[in-house]
This record gives sequence, structure tokens and C-alpha cells, in this order.
Amino acid sequence: MNPIAYFVTGTDTEIGKTTLSCALVRNLAKKGLKVAAMKPVAAGATQLDGIWHNDDVDALMKASNMDLPVSLVAPFLLNTPIAPNLSAALDKRVIDLQHILSCYREISHQADAVIVEGVGGFCVPFTENTSSADLAVQLNLPVIMVVGLKLGCINHALLTVEAIHARGLKLAGWIANRTDPRMPFADENIRTLESWLNAPRLGTVPYLESFSQTDAYLSLNNLPDWPL
Repeated sequence: MNPIAYFVTGTDTEIGKTTLSCALVRNLAKKGLKVAAMKPVAAGATQLDGIWHNDDVDALMKASNMDLPVSLVAPFLLNTPIAPNLSAALDKRVIDLQHILSCYREISHQADAVIVEGVGGFCVPFTENTSSADLAVQLNLPVIMVVGLKLGCINHALLTVEAIHARGLKLAGWIANRTDPRMPFADENIRTLESWLNAPRLGTVPYLESFSQTDAYLSLNNLPDWPL
């Protein structure tokens, strides 16, 4: 039986995808499920006691209630925190979608639910001819979009959804995240997005000091396959 699974993307980088992916993992775990998290491509790693770490990957692994090796959670853990195609070139590695899919299948055989977090925006390049969007197509999971509330977010959100739909994928829901506490007319931006996006808003997360507080701001019952 296939696990409950979602692909998390965003309107930009640094808009809270990892924080909200962790919240999704924790909310699923509260349902009594074995929940795994993946960030197949993570750019920006540091070495600690001989082991390579990435902050996003570490956070996802901490949120999960499964003990999985980092080689499965983040099969392409890259050194330099830049666009993944450039970071992979510096590491002399090629981001291979088939290897990522193999890791996903191995995890999905063990888990009741899987949250897969993308890298950067939806269409970030991996190689000369593959991208994060191609990975989403191969996984063929419902997509959850994180909208970072800042100037330009309406256009970024609509373009992202256009790219999702153009590839035959379903936007299962979206989350508004206050990344800029000084953004004017944030509520008006949210209402505009609600009128344009044909998908449920799964929550509005205020600007928070503690990432662990995000769970309370999500309402996830409208997601397809979400356990009640």
C-alpha cells in the first residue's frame, strides 16, 4: 500500500519550506503514523565530527519519527549553498532523478507517510536538462505550495501554480507564511491569492520567533488523503 505523501514547493528560496515541511511531518506523526521526510537535493553542508550536515536536512530528520540514514533522506547533499546545478558541478556530482526515485521508493516501503521537500523554487535546475519540476513529475505527488508573504508574492505564486498545472500535477493546497513582518497589506494579498488559486489555504503562519509554533496555525483536513 502506498503511503500518504506530498511534495512541498515554494514561491522562492528562504520562504519557510523546511519549517512548514517539519510541521506537516509532526502533524502526521500526531495521527500515530510512521512519518518520513526527504529533501532529495540540499545545497549547503558543513562537516561536524566527520559527518556532513545540512540545517534543513537535520531539521527534517529531527521532526520525523523514523530513524533513516541521511543517504536516503538527502541523497544529494551538496557542499556549496548556491543553485543545485552549480553546487553539484563544484562537487563533481550529477543529480540523478532515478537515484532519488529509488531512495523515495525505499522510504515509502517503510513509512505510512512521506513529506518530500523541494529545493528553492519549483523550477530550479538540477542539470542541463532536468529540474526540481521534473522530479515532482516523476514522483507524481500532490503539491503543497508555501507562499512567502512579501512584495511580489502574488505573481510568484501564480507563476508557480501555472508551472505545476502545466506538468499535470495537482496543487493540493497552499500555506501563507509571513516571512516579512513589515509587509504592508498582507491580508489583502492573501485575499487576492484566495480568489485566484483554486486550492484550499491550509493556514496563515505569522512571523514567529519559534519555528515549533507553526503547527498550531495549520488546518490540514482539506488535503487529499489526510488522515482524520
